[in-house]
Amino acid sequence: MIIDEEQRFGVTHKEKLKDLKRNVDVLTLTATPIPRTLHMALVGVRDMSLIETPPENRYPIRTFIKEYNKELIASAIRRELARQGQVYFVHNRVKDIEKTAGKLQKLMPEAKIAVAHGQMNEKRLEKIMYDFYHQKFDILVCTTIIETGLDIPNVNTIIINHADKMGLSQLYQLRGRVGRTNRIAYAYLLYERDRILPEVAEKRLEAIKEFSSLGSGFKIAMRDLEIRGAGNLLGPEQSGHIAAVGFSLYTKLLEGTIEELKGEKDKKKIEVEIDLNLDAYIPDDYIKYEARKIEIYKKIKSIENEADALDTIDELIDRFGEPPVEVMRLVNTARLKFLAAELNIDLIKEDSGKIKCRFISSKLVDGSQLVEFSKMYRRKIKIKSAKKPQLLIKIDDPENIDKQLLKMLKDLKNI
Repeated sequence: MIIDEEQRFGVTHKEKLKDLKRNVDVLTLTATPIPRTLHMALVGVRDMSLIETPPENRYPIRTFIKEYNKELIASAIRRELARQGQVYFVHNRVKDIEKTAGKLQKLMPEAKIAVAHGQMNEKRLEKIMYDFYHQKFDILVCTTIIETGLDIPNVNTIIINHADKMGLSQLYQLRGRVGRTNRIAYAYLLYERDRILPEVAEKRLEAIKEFSSLGSGFKIAMRDLEIRGAGNLLGPEQSGHIAAVGFSLYTKLLEGTIEELKGEKDKKKIEVEIDLNLDAYIPDDYIKYEARKIEIYKKIKSIENEADALDTIDELIDRFGEPPVEVMRLVNTARLKFLAAELNIDLIKEDSGKIKCRFISSKLVDGSQLVEFSKMYRRKIKIKSAKKPQLLIKIDDPENIDKQLLKMLKDLKNI
């Protein structure tokens, strides 16, 4: 069974579909998975595949968040009409949509305007959409009825009125109605003049502007998960926070249970303690907002392999620019942790100008491996035998301890 546009379905709908036949494989497709579905994929209840390659000759949609402004609207529409394009004007209130279209007509007397919404007669709506597709109208004033399934390549400007009242997934889907050709497209997200936005609405608009590159649906969905919570795994709620135990602990417990049910052995992870005299932090001039900083600190802390590290660096460059030395030290510290764990090292500590790397047990150390390693780094290392053997490493460059250690641990692993 294939469910397309999964975000349009409720839990009850999807369960009913599954009940049609008990033993059925389900493939769900969506640009923006709902928090509950995404969370199920992240903790291993579902498998997930990402399609990250956009069609050829596509450009990111230029996104602007502005107060409602007649001059801005007029100039945006005129710019689009000047290149023989068309415009969506989204106003998601049927009761005054005709009035809004009238105001727009006064503002743009030269433009041909049509109105479309879900309460219209089916044949009339079909006729309007057919005429708009064949460029008999310049502007379509509409509700969120256009959110999915429409592909009109000539429409490359969308103006969304009261964007602060819409969901993150909904805004992403609406923005995706433009930029479906090799022209640069524009999206204007408008909110009422002089209105103080609620914190959640501000976060949503910030996220939609921040993630404007092609194929950002997964990042948008991740941000939606952060803002709205993961919902109820066994119930109908598709968003909401786990108040009783906290999200992190809940996820940990869930992952453990899933591994148990799959028959996978619970591998105890080695906790590596790192104590180095290095400035490793996120400077204010790199990331200003505290919430963003916390998000990046958590992301770096969750690095478990080299692929994760490279993905994190790519995301940092994409969102904030080239990372400064202090941020790269944070990433390198995370790299040291997973490398040390693979080598059964539980402590890396700087002490009296030397670095001490302590192994968990002499039983987990390969003597011939250490002999090879000491030949490779003559005069730079000493091996101290004990129940918990130690490597004592001489520091060459105190400013780049992280880089030196990374190279040495990689060499030890390769041996």
